Amino acid sequence: MDIKNAIITGVASYVPDYILTNEELSSMVDTNDEWITTRVGIKERRILKGEGLGSSELGYRAVNELLKKTSVHPDDVELVICATSNPDYRFPSTASIIAEKSGLKHCFSYDIQAACAGFLVALQAGAAYIKSGLYKKVIVLSAEKMSSMTNYTDRSTCPLFGDAAAAVMLEPSDEALGVIDAELHTDGIGLPHLIMKAGGSAYPATHESIDNQEHYVYQEGRAVYKHAVSDMLEVSQSIMRKNDLDLNTIDWFVPHQANARIIEAIADRMGIAREKVMMNIEKYGNTSAASIPLCLSEWESKLKKGDNLVLTAFGAGFTWGAVYLKWAYDTK
Repeated sequence: MDIKNAIITGVASYVPDYILTNEELSSMVDTNDEWITTRVGIKERRILKGEGLGSSELGYRAVNELLKKTSVHPDDVELVICATSNPDYRFPSTASIIAEKSGLKHCFSYDIQAACAGFLVALQAGAAYIKSGLYKKVIVLSAEKMSSMTNYTDRSTCPLFGDAAAAVMLEPSDEALGVIDAELHTDGIGLPHLIMKAGGSAYPATHESIDNQEHYVYQEGRAVYKHAVSDMLEVSQSIMRKNDLDLNTIDWFVPHQANARIIEAIADRMGIAREKVMMNIEKYGNTSAASIPLCLSEWESKLKKGDNLVLTAFGAGFTWGAVYLKWAYDTK
């Protein structure tokens, strides 16, 4: 059996209509636009409003747009992998809910939880299914209702997060394009630094855990910043070396949109030109696993067949990695 390459044949995204600005946040918690902009580079973020609406609401809208753009019939989709840290429920999977809402009746679906690095992990998994010959049409998406785990009384974390979803279609190709290489890492040292302390099997929800506000994102910013910069820098340089890439042959650098200072620090240390760095954190905030495919969706019209992209992300766990992606189409 010939091994095929796994290429992205389409990308789509969805963000909610409601825009939470720094000015509005300033009326909710002791902060201001200058403080937020200076420290994290965020001006606004999108928030999903509505009773009973979870990450699947974001995800199915992105998937529906992807099906429309790629002209793929729902019955032809064989697999859906959803990266999320904000599932609608503990079970069933959010991927199964998205598949049902999008009319995908002939596919297998499951969730991946790798925090902010989830899209890279899901992309590598989806590519492996394609390359093995097991599936021919795979949807990889990230859907994150980050507002559901944000404590809007915590001035250090509430300005960071926004809600979004984005999806890509993976298909086989004989061309030397698509997901060329990936390098993924985990180091459990990150546990105490970036965590939701309660709600899991170790510390189930109690009245005390709710009173102590332990069902929100807890982050030790300095430790996370230090590891995020060093680990994303190192893994990006590693995948470049392995694939004979340099600053001239990279067309686009696509980092996880966690913090503008982190992105700028990595880009400066790599020596990569700012015009090659995809960055939209100012408009959307940190959308966790959705941030990288959201960038791909927003920059799609600028991407050309054969462009070399390096994607990198870092998240809780600590979990981080990089993917070398060769873009497979010109935007019509």
